[in-house]
Amino acid sequence: MNAPIGVIDSGVGGLTVAKEIMKVLPQESIYYIGDTARCPYGPRNKQEVRIFTWQMAKALQRMNIKMLVIACNTATAVTLESLQKKLPIPVIGVINPGARAAEKQTKRNEIVVLATEGTIKSGAYENALLSLSSNAKIIPLACPTFVPLVESGEYEGQFAFDLVANGLKPLANKKFDTVILGCTHYPILQQHIEKVVGPDVSVLSSAEETAKEVGEWLAYNNQLNHCGEQPHHVFHTTGSVPIFRMIAEKWLDINDLDIRRIKL
Repeated sequence: MNAPIGVIDSGVGGLTVAKEIMKVLPQESIYYIGDTARCPYGPRNKQEVRIFTWQMAKALQRMNIKMLVIACNTATAVTLESLQKKLPIPVIGVINPGARAAEKQTKRNEIVVLATEGTIKSGAYENALLSLSSNAKIIPLACPTFVPLVESGEYEGQFAFDLVANGLKPLANKKFDTVILGCTHYPILQQHIEKVVGPDVSVLSSAEETAKEVGEWLAYNNQLNHCGEQPHHVFHTTGSVPIFRMIAEKWLDINDLDIRRIKL
């Protein structure tokens, strides 16, 4: 089916999911909206997150997408169920795939969840992990400084590492063997996080598992694109196009992306 896959996020973090979808499904077009003007979603109340997420979903629906991927953990926690019930297309979130990836990887069932304040407060990861393993020992940690760091584009270098190390200080005396990056912005900081937690800890993104789920659903329902044309990706941002372009082209390793400003 030659229709694009829609991906929404509070900002640039969902590019980590878009990148994995491009790897798994290179024939598929992606239409992306990053709400960079109102990012971060983590500290916002549920009603705001719900309204903003629905605005993005409706905008992509008007572009005739065949599936919606909520590539934002906070938005997934708040709106996944209502979007799945009310939209006429399939909707996939990132929390359950992230939990599955961690459950497969952990040896001792000791799992840290790094996420925004909103996702941590929702308990969505704890619920997902405990549904997979009732013995899971879960350490949730909100990292409110991480998303603004990524959105600024200043996520490399010593300043970024120091900020990440400071954010992870509460883990200093904890025992764990697996870390879930429970915000799609955080894989952009993965090297810093891995350096802080050490080589014996697995640091996992939900992006890869989410992309697999997208591919499996499309294949099972005969919705894969077999037209043979080159995919055309379109990226929309509610904020600064130059900053979005700088981050997107660097992260995706693609030049001259089709990036457009969108008003929701």
